[in-house]
Amino acid sequence: MPATATALIMLAISLGSVAAGAPDLKTYFASDFTDQAYQQKVHKKVGLAWKRPTDTPKPGAKTVLRVTILRDGSLLETKLHMKSGSDPWDASALDAIKKSAPFEPLPKGYPRTSVEVDFHFEYN
Repeated sequence: MPATATALIMLAISLGSVAAGAPDLKTYFASDFTDQAYQQKVHKKVGLAWKRPTDTPKPGAKTVLRVTILRDGSLLETKLHMKSGSDPWDASALDAIKKSAPFEPLPKGYPRTSVEVDFHFEYN
């Protein structure tokens, strides 16, 4: 088989896997919270706790959870802000947050008593 044909087949295979969807976690802290190291630790902790279900939503769907982290790292509340259309996907997102808590205490330099964080559990 010529190299060009092999390259086209490999490209088609790789495009097919992208079109099938892939899980992705995005984390958005309140705009006044600028401690990058803390943000990365929270993101990593939730990402490691997230057990993706086999029943996935349609590509482009996402679960959005709005979480309030208190100064001591505990959770004040977790709100399901947007559903993905897949109950198992939404449940896995909620479970990842519950398993991740508590987080480290907020940095001493942060003036507020809590911070809001949006977690987007996406299927792209």
